Amino acid sequence: MTEAGRPAELSEQIGVGEPDPFQRLWTPHRMAYIKGENKPVGDEDCPFCRIPAMSDTDGLLVARGELVYVVLNLYPYNSGHLMVCPYRHVADYTDLDDAELAELARCTQLAMTTIRSISNAQGFNIGMNQGGIAGAGIAAHLHQHVVPRWGGDTNFMPVVGHTRVLPQLLAETRELLAAAWHA
Repeated sequence: MTEAGRPAELSEQIGVGEPDPFQRLWTPHRMAYIKGENKPVGDEDCPFCRIPAMSDTDGLLVARGELVYVVLNLYPYNSGHLMVCPYRHVADYTDLDDAELAELARCTQLAMTTIRSISNAQGFNIGMNQGGIAGAGIAAHLHQHVVPRWGGDTNFMPVVGHTRVLPQLLAETRELLAAAWHA
């Protein structure tokens, strides 16, 4: 018998190994993400290129600029999680021209102001993952995340229960943000 109470043959068979001081969190469901399953293959399959052609409601668009647009994240970390995306299909921050860079920055500021005005966000996580190796879910099209934060928003539900509690439907959040954006 091993220390874990399994027959030694079973431990060897399933590759359990010897106990060590590391605590491990197993997330086998992430293997599909790691392998790139269901990710866009080419530019024509890019969701960030398709969204601007949709209605604001269907695309969850909050605001449209000349060079960038603002859209709700379909899989938000928190209510009001926005992304600022250039219309142009570029993968890297260094690919933006000066006008796109300026509008992306301005829309990020407006996103923060708008979210604060409707939900009293106490802080923000703002950033972009550059490349698949850095965690970009859709690495081929640049997008900047604007994630509102509140004290206690990471509690036992996501940490222990692996469940996100979002107090509002995406369509309702989009309506509030869009109305406040243009106010």
